[in-house]
Amino acid sequence: MPPSDHRGPWARLPLPTRILIGLTTGLVLGLITNLFFSEAAWLDPFIQYVTYPIGQIFLRLIFMIVIPLIFAALTLGAAELGDLKKLGRIGIKTFAFALAVTVISVTIGITLVNVLQPGRGIDPEAREELIQTLVSPDARRSVEQADEARRTNIVDTLLNIIPRNPIEDAARAFDGSYRGGGLLAVMFFSLLFGVALATVDRKKTEGLVAAIEGLYGVVMKIIGFAMRLAPYGVAALLFSVAARLGFDIIVVLAKYVGVVLLGLALHQFGVYSILVRVFARMSPITFFRKIREIMIVAFSTSSSNATLPTALRVTEERLGVPREISGFVLTLGSTGNQNGTALFEGVTVLFLAQFFGVSLGVPEQIQVVLMSILAGIGTAGVPGGSLPLIVLVLQSVGVPGEGIGVILGVDRLLDMCRTTVNVTGDVAAAAYVARSEGYELDTVIEPEEAEEALTI
Repeated sequence: MPPSDHRGPWARLPLPTRILIGLTTGLVLGLITNLFFSEAAWLDPFIQYVTYPIGQIFLRLIFMIVIPLIFAALTLGAAELGDLKKLGRIGIKTFAFALAVTVISVTIGITLVNVLQPGRGIDPEAREELIQTLVSPDARRSVEQADEARRTNIVDTLLNIIPRNPIEDAARAFDGSYRGGGLLAVMFFSLLFGVALATVDRKKTEGLVAAIEGLYGVVMKIIGFAMRLAPYGVAALLFSVAARLGFDIIVVLAKYVGVVLLGLALHQFGVYSILVRVFARMSPITFFRKIREIMIVAFSTSSSNATLPTALRVTEERLGVPREISGFVLTLGSTGNQNGTALFEGVTVLFLAQFFGVSLGVPEQIQVVLMSILAGIGTAGVPGGSLPLIVLVLQSVGVPGEGIGVILGVDRLLDMCRTTVNVTGDVAAAAYVARSEGYELDTVIEPEEAEEALTI
């Protein structure tokens, strides 16, 4: 007999449901407040002393683990990908495929934001009120300082990726006046450290690898703690935003969601179709029908890691990818081939820059592309795993990290969609590697597969 669940009704609800309730509650109450009490004397103190602190507690839990998350995730990811002697041809092909496809995905996202401009159109006075609501005085000063600090040419931007002192770059990563590489330099150091770690005799580095894995586990646990507060943080943040902007925020968020979904759809059904046809020599229609179960699980769980068992089984049984290839490529891809997340991060950073009136020139947009690519490697394959990395990309280009509160309410839907793109990319990579190694893929739709595709 299973043990009884003594938790209350609220605690028994799935976290996504609680976040959705928080989103709805904060948005509705904020809109009502904007309609009937926008001039009330109590509104500003209520936001300043109640909703602002609640939202900040949630956001700061995310902020404080950015640096350790970046180091641990990228170091471990690079350590797995960097041992070229062990990985051989398959490792090189997997890494090259992931890198190339991620570059394509981020380029699609950046292009759509520049063309469609989803963050434009907010009244300047309303924007200033929003900044006063969400962003702390220290963060506002950092943004102002960053306007001058970021006026560098492309050559300096690229050179600053290689840190003179990675400790200094980590310590001053959120200092808007700092002219070094900052977070991008920290990411470069972490990647290089991981590659070097993989080339050293494993016996000599077992303790170090175990320590970094332990650090990664602790950081993920802290993210879990933060996500437990997400329903309350989202409610407080959405109330503050909606009370200030009213129905304008709904229009802007709808534009943002539309751009992200358009970019993900183009990548999922456009880019992957071409790649599967050219490199795996397989009909895209057949490919998508065979992996339909994987996409459904990815969409419903919002987790590449949770989808991994299903992906391994379906890729081997229905696509005919050998176990040694599918196990290697899909396992690494669950954390190292997050091109849907990279697209989402690029779109989000540029959207919030437009939303807050921060002008990003060519050097800054190149920096966003590079950091989104690297963040795609270091993103945890769990729900909400990309949020800390978006904060660091925002901070690096002078956009208030607290601005992420604007999009938190709609992140769940986008998380489901980008996870589907991520996992599809992993399977496409496995199919490409298997075909390039001389294996024949299963391109025949069996009757049970066709029936299942219609009923799922």
